[in-house]
Amino acid sequence: MDAPPFPVSLALAGWTLLWARLELPADGLPAGSDELADLRRWAAARARARREPARLPEDATVAAVRARFRAAGCDPTRYRPSSEALLRRVLKGEELPAIQPLVDLNNCLSIELAVPCSAAAEGSFEPPVTLRAGRPGEAFESLRGPFHLEGKPLLADAAGPFSTPITDGQRVKIEAGTRRAWLIAYLPAAVLAPAAALAVLEELLRELPLVRLDLAAATSGG
Repeated sequence: MDAPPFPVSLALAGWTLLWARLELPADGLPAGSDELADLRRWAAARARARREPARLPEDATVAAVRARFRAAGCDPTRYRPSSEALLRRVLKGEELPAIQPLVDLNNCLSIELAVPCSAAAEGSFEPPVTLRAGRPGEAFESLRGPFHLEGKPLLADAAGPFSTPITDGQRVKIEAGTRRAWLIAYLPAAVLAPAAALAVLEELLRELPLVRLDLAAATSGG
């Protein structure tokens, strides 16, 4: 698998980033379409068949993500990885929400892999990009409001942080009319290979063939 078409450096050990550039058709794909609803239900049903809420901490991938949060300086029981938060809701019987096609696909991949995934509108960040820990006093406006970043894994460009495996920044938010985006999967290295994660994404795209995969790339750390 090739490297992304822009510089990415990993200052945090133990991670691999899978980058996938996705595109919706010109006439869009309604958030409430039958294909999307079917995909969300399919992914949720598979998650419930594979995992139990009480045993999530024992899952090898979940445990590996938690360990990498701790290594960066973040308590994953206080600030849950987005994948674990999603999985816990789904395993309690909730359905994945209908938000926007690219966001819905991102959420389906996240619960399939049990790793945090982010969706950033194309052009919303400016390479080079670095995966690092948040610095003292650092914060951004996240999708859930003001969010302190110290000790948390994050992606940053020259303008500052724009994404974390907990919540994304408002700067890269997917809007209703967004057609192109980068999907970023935060993979625990040596536990989940980018080729295996890409195979799962391609399986989801076969269930939702109107979304096109333009490019898939990976950045590996130590």
